[in-house]
Amino acid sequence: MHWSADGNAYAAVEQGDIVQTDIRTSRKTSLLSKEKLRRPGSDSVMPVADFAFTPDSANVLIFTNTARVWRYNTRGDYYFINRNTGQIRQVGKGRPMQSLMYAKLSPDGRNVAYVSEHNLFTEDVATGKLTQLTTDGTRKRINGTFDWAYEEEFGCRDGFRWSPDSKQIAYWQVDATHIRDYLMLNTTDSAYSHVVPVEYPKVGESPSPARIGMVSALGGKTNWLNLPGDPQQHYLIRMEWLPKGGSVIVQQLNRKQNESKVFICQATNQAVMPIYTETDKAWIDGKERWNNDDPSGWEWLEGGKSFAWVSEKDGWRHLYRLAIDGKNELLLTPGTYDIESISRIDEAGGQLYFIASPQNTNQRYLYRTRLDGKGKAERITPASLSGTHDYTISPNGRLAQHSFTNYLTPPVREWISLPDHKAVNAPESIESRMKPVAKPNVSFFNLTTDDGVTLDGWMAKPTDFDSTKKYPIVFYVYGEPASSTVNDVFSVGMNRMFLGDMAKAGYIYVALDNRGTPNLKGAAWRKSIYRQIGRTNIRDQAMGARKLFSQHAYIDTSRVAVWGWSGGGSTTLHLLFQHPEIYKTGISIAAVGNQLFYDNIYQERYMGLPQENREDFVAGSPITYAKNLQGNLLYIHGTGDDNVHYDNAEVLINELVKYNKQFQLMSYPNRTHSISEGPGTSVHLRTLYTNYLLKYCPPGPR
Repeated sequence: MHWSADGNAYAAVEQGDIVQTDIRTSRKTSLLSKEKLRRPGSDSVMPVADFAFTPDSANVLIFTNTARVWRYNTRGDYYFINRNTGQIRQVGKGRPMQSLMYAKLSPDGRNVAYVSEHNLFTEDVATGKLTQLTTDGTRKRINGTFDWAYEEEFGCRDGFRWSPDSKQIAYWQVDATHIRDYLMLNTTDSAYSHVVPVEYPKVGESPSPARIGMVSALGGKTNWLNLPGDPQQHYLIRMEWLPKGGSVIVQQLNRKQNESKVFICQATNQAVMPIYTETDKAWIDGKERWNNDDPSGWEWLEGGKSFAWVSEKDGWRHLYRLAIDGKNELLLTPGTYDIESISRIDEAGGQLYFIASPQNTNQRYLYRTRLDGKGKAERITPASLSGTHDYTISPNGRLAQHSFTNYLTPPVREWISLPDHKAVNAPESIESRMKPVAKPNVSFFNLTTDDGVTLDGWMAKPTDFDSTKKYPIVFYVYGEPASSTVNDVFSVGMNRMFLGDMAKAGYIYVALDNRGTPNLKGAAWRKSIYRQIGRTNIRDQAMGARKLFSQHAYIDTSRVAVWGWSGGGSTTLHLLFQHPEIYKTGISIAAVGNQLFYDNIYQERYMGLPQENREDFVAGSPITYAKNLQGNLLYIHGTGDDNVHYDNAEVLINELVKYNKQFQLMSYPNRTHSISEGPGTSVHLRTLYTNYLLKYCPPGPR
């Protein structure tokens, strides 16, 4: 979504055209018809993945012909199109096709900068004159973007920033030359296999050194910031220019990610001034945690004299107002609750909009509070809409795209005015269009284990449920700090992997959220799993299952299954291995079998450094307990998984073979972590999953 300058309209692609919609009137204006979206020498219309207008609106920059880099389509081709004449010109002409990344216009609209083959370029919009800013880029010396680990674990992708005056570019350089490659093997695309190398720092390996430099948009020498600390023991996770230029602000984390420092760095002499330091006994989350996996941008106030800051230092995720010198800070959201994310800073109105849910941590609502710290949090979302809400608020703070769902309601959207939260177009309001689906078999609950830990959960009972009979139960798990499973959304009670309807088949389907999952329950809840992945979360799940069994006689404890993907796959293995007396059948997909095989940023953040506490990594790895397998295991992994490498599968297989533990294995050749590539893959995976569950955890009452 691209907002108009006044914040009352937005531009988007509709049926191939770029169209502007006035939110207040619903009037649509064509900004660029698809008839002008034709490559030179071709009659085919270019699909538009993204676009940007020059400040005078005369030209539009089009992103098309995209290709995936790891998880996202961030590589492709760019074209300039003159809206009046229809003249079209390729950006980066002469560069390899599909090699341009993150092309963006300078603030004055006269130049565009982009990354191609790990080097930075600028190009004059009017003449097409190209200037190469860096020349040392290689697969392992990365300018203007990031390596696999930075992208996956910090959300860092676009690695350069235009200065406000359009004269300079500040950019990251990541040096992965000393990071060993994990060698994936492609055995199916040709008669001879070939190696696919991925620079991947495994846990225990030093981080890829990163540095930030500033270079003239016209080319020349890069001036590197002299930030303190060993680059091999620190991460640079955020960087932006101050609103008036001249300096950049940088956030640095130490390797353990339990110390965060913020620096102001001057462009003229590269002077570095620390302004803010924070420490934690466990870890400190970066902005990607509370900004939809996007760490870019800085929440400036007063033209750069202060900024909004998120911290958990008082035990809750709160918003603060921090002076640019770091000396004065003001708590804006006091109370025993967490914010989830910042929705919009309306400085003109003196308000800060954010998402939180103090009363029910499985739901999400819009709140606002005053920027001067003198107000109380005010809920803006109507009390009548209980569930999960999201908002995209216009730059002027007066309009928002509002989306809503709960476990009974499929996702639905509307445009609203703020702060009154009224539908702009009454016939298109959520209340008039929402279509709740009756789910009498689905309910939320909480239980307290014998350890005194209260867990949230949901349960979907079988259709035509009879409490006098006994039914099999299937647990859906994740259990690690990256995600939670118990949220008030429409997918509750549904199993996308099961071909058919689990309730009609006769299964009880349940999810529990253990300690360590990222619920809005305070830092103590989230960080209690520090150095305890594979233990605290597993005990909570097992104790929760036992408590559930004691409360409901209709659960058939001889038919208990569990399944999960990625971290949930690891949790599945742990439950099957550590508690075979509870879990009889498990389906584990893309699991980390050995924590020492995963990437350093994720695993060291939550587990510490193996050089200091290796025993925790061993105690938290499924392979340690594989010898205890008694039940039925279906293990699934893609051999082309660049995230959780296939070596996790093979070391686990070796352990199971060592102890003569019989199981079923399904390897998907060259499939990534999503196991979605290739014709028929998804249907095959779901069929395999369903048949295994039906066979080893038979459905229906007894």
